[in-house]
Amino acid sequence: MFRIVIVGGGLQGVEAVYLAHKAGWHVTLVDKHADCPASGMCDVFIHAYVTNKDDLPLSSNEIDFMIPALEDDAALAVLDSWTRDHAVPFAFDRGAYAISSSKVKSGKLFSRLNIPIPEPWPRGEYPMITKPSRSSGSKGIKIFTCPADMDGRILTSIASETFVMEEFLRGPSYSLEIIGCSGHYMPLQVTELFMDEVFDCKSVVAPAGLSQTFIDQFNEIAKHIAASLSLRGIMDVEVILNEGKLKVLEIDARLPSQTPTAVYWSSGNNMLYFLRNIFLLDKLIFDEHDKQPGDVRGVVYQHIHVRPELLEVAGEHLMSHAGPLHIRRDFFGADEAITNHREGANEWVATLIISAADRTSALEKRDAIVAEIRDTFHLGTYIDKTPPMLN
Repeated sequence: MFRIVIVGGGLQGVEAVYLAHKAGWHVTLVDKHADCPASGMCDVFIHAYVTNKDDLPLSSNEIDFMIPALEDDAALAVLDSWTRDHAVPFAFDRGAYAISSSKVKSGKLFSRLNIPIPEPWPRGEYPMITKPSRSSGSKGIKIFTCPADMDGRILTSIASETFVMEEFLRGPSYSLEIIGCSGHYMPLQVTELFMDEVFDCKSVVAPAGLSQTFIDQFNEIAKHIAASLSLRGIMDVEVILNEGKLKVLEIDARLPSQTPTAVYWSSGNNMLYFLRNIFLLDKLIFDEHDKQPGDVRGVVYQHIHVRPELLEVAGEHLMSHAGPLHIRRDFFGADEAITNHREGANEWVATLIISAADRTSALEKRDAIVAEIRDTFHLGTYIDKTPPMLN
C-alpha cells in the first residue's frame, strides 16, 4: 500500500487526510497538538513538534510521499531539509510558496504580469479592506469605510508591509487550483465560494455559476501566474467577479482546504494523485483515476454549528477547534460529513458534503438536509450571515 505522511493536522491536514484515504493510501499524521482536527481521521497519529530535523520520529523506509499541511516557515524549512537528506518526495515548492505566502510579494508579481487586481491603497476608492500580508483565511481582516476610520497603527502596518490594503470589491468569489511542473500546467475545476460575516469561507459550490467565457479567462490567468513562478506542484487562485471583470484576490502555492474535496466530489479528480505523479515521476499525468473536464456533478460543501435551539452556517473556523473529527456517511441525507458529532451531544459541528446530478439539485438537497437536521434536533433558530458590506 502507498504510504503517505502528512505534517499538520489542522484544516489543510483534514483535506489531505480525507483525499489520501479516497486514494486508498495509508496515512500517518504528525502534529504538535494531540487533539488536532485530523487526528481522528488518520491511520497512525504521531504527536510531535517539527522543530529539529534530527528529532523527527519518522523512518524514511516507511514513507513513499510527504505532504506539508501547515504554514509555519520554520517547520517547512525543517521538513524540506529532512526530506532532501532522506530522499523522500516532498510536495512543496519553496520558491512559489515564498511569493504566494506574502500578499506584498504576490501583489508585486501581479503588477509585473499585468494581472487585474483590486486597486491598492491609496489609489483605490473606499471602502477599503486590510489583510495581514502573511496570513491566509479571514484572520485579521478589517474594513474601513472612509479615511477617518483609519488609525496610525494600521498605517504603520501598511508601511512596514505586515498588512496590505486594497479597495473592497462586491461580487461573487471563485477559486481554481492549477497543478503542474516543467512548464506544463492544468487548471482543474472552478468552484464558487460563499463567505460568512467575517469573510471566512462557509460554503463551496460546484460547478461554479460562471460562464465558459469567464472560466476560460480564469484558466489563462492561472496558467500565466503558474508559468511565471515555474510552479512545481499545486497553486490555488482566488478571484472576484466585479463589474464584469475577474480580479485576482490572492494565490496560495500549497494544498488548500475545502475546494479540493468539492472538486473531487464534482469531477472525480483527486488532486493528490496529480501531486504524487509530479513529485515522484516529475510528470503531470492524467490517468485512469481522473475524469475528463465537463463530466461533473453538483456539489455543496458547507460548515454548520449545532447548539441548543440553534443551527448556524459559518466559516471553516468552526472546525478548527472542534477536536478530533471523523467521517460519517449518509449524515442526515448528506453523502458524507466531517464532524465531531456523537450520539446524545447537544453541541457539535459538521462539514456537510452533498452531491446531486447538478448544481441546482445539490443546493435543493442541501436545503432539505438543513431542514431535516433542524427538525430532528428541534432547532428553531437558523443563522446564515454574509459579510456586512455585501448586505
